[in-house]
Amino acid sequence: MIPSAVFARYARALADVTLEKNEDAAVLKDLSTYREIFRQVPALLDALDSPAIPRESKENVLSELLVRYPVIQSTSNFLRILLRHHRIRYFGDICDLYKKTLNERHGIIAARVTSAAPLSEEDVSALRMSLAGATGRQSVLTMQTDPELLAGVVVQIGSTVYDGSIRTQLEEMRRRLMQE
Repeated sequence: MIPSAVFARYARALADVTLEKNEDAAVLKDLSTYREIFRQVPALLDALDSPAIPRESKENVLSELLVRYPVIQSTSNFLRILLRHHRIRYFGDICDLYKKTLNERHGIIAARVTSAAPLSEEDVSALRMSLAGATGRQSVLTMQTDPELLAGVVVQIGSTVYDGSIRTQLEEMRRRLMQE
């Protein structure tokens, strides 16, 4: 397995190029398209990664894909580099790191929010504003539900967890009562 540091180098290099050319949004859209293609047809990614298939054949397949599903030049170059350097198998991981790198450079943080029930748009907006006030940065929220929380929310930003759930508060109260 190739270390994620290698993936990060590809992601950072792509971010450097696309931000300089102001193409980051277009490349993100292109990568999303190809991610979906590779998800829908996993054998395609396997073939592009296979050492049993000659490099020229793989390049021809990729060229045909690029004709059928056109992208901007930066994305095309990136896909060709991944193929040439035997990294196409890690396309999804590199895309994830590219998106994360773009968010970091744009001052956006990713937060995972877990609530007992789906939050209303007003609650999500208020939470987003609260996080912006606390972190000084915009946030992209990934929402999920966990009925075991009872009520409240748990927000995870990186390795930091802010737990405002009723379940945790009840557990803390129980722990204190047991100590007294």
